[in-house]
Amino acid sequence: MKCLILAAGYATRLYPLTENFPKPLLKVAGKPILNHLIDDLEATAAVDEYIVVTNHKFAPIFEEWAGEISPRGPMGLGRDDSVEGTARDGSNRPAIRIVDDGTSSNETRLGAVCDIQYAIGQCGIDDDLLVMAGDNLLSFSLKDFVDYFRAKGTTCIMRYWESDEKRLRKSGIAEVDAEGRILSMEEKPAEPKSNWCCPPFYIYRKEDVRLVAEGIAAGCGTDAPGSFIAWLCTRTTVHAFQMPGPRYDIGNLESYRAVQEIFDGKERE
Repeated sequence: MKCLILAAGYATRLYPLTENFPKPLLKVAGKPILNHLIDDLEATAAVDEYIVVTNHKFAPIFEEWAGEISPRGPMGLGRDDSVEGTARDGSNRPAIRIVDDGTSSNETRLGAVCDIQYAIGQCGIDDDLLVMAGDNLLSFSLKDFVDYFRAKGTTCIMRYWESDEKRLRKSGIAEVDAEGRILSMEEKPAEPKSNWCCPPFYIYRKEDVRLVAEGIAAGCGTDAPGSFIAWLCTRTTVHAFQMPGPRYDIGNLESYRAVQEIFDGKERE
């Protein structure tokens, strides 16, 4: 399985912290947000390569970060991807590939679904693919999600119950049956059809990775990553994993400070 991390945004709501620095590398409890996600995935032994799709402005910063946490350094930079050993932080993670989508401003960004397809094309991805936003943290292990995907054998997403209607209107909302199969999904609906909110964590089965380009051509939305899933569930079976705990979306300075307090508290426990 490959892991594709979406990190091409400009995080304007977190200025000045992110004016010249990528949000996914902001530190929480002493290490970058991305390190929390990758460290958790490493415990599953499910991922054999990480791919970070970012913009032209932040690509050099991600390349430096990749050199710190992967023994192979950032791939695609003239390095030998067969090199083994430990990274500068002492770990022995799989390769990390940094993909620059070529954009340089919030106004010219490609949108999440187009970034996914861009990375698929650039890296020749033909494997099961875990796609996740690089600015979210979870209170539980992704192992549960990976196990659910393997048990279902279909593309899978995450879901949690949201009672706040204002938040529902700003999220991806799914209708599901008793077995967790998605009946319909819609991004940012004016009239939500359920309370099942879907955060940006997905596992595409290999066969469905090949359909991303088709979804874009068919007119699925490209800004929110869930837009492809909304299209895909009309074509094939998709299941939704019920999250066993909360996730933390770092969208502005207030939410970033709140997450820092939560995770700093966990570190002291």
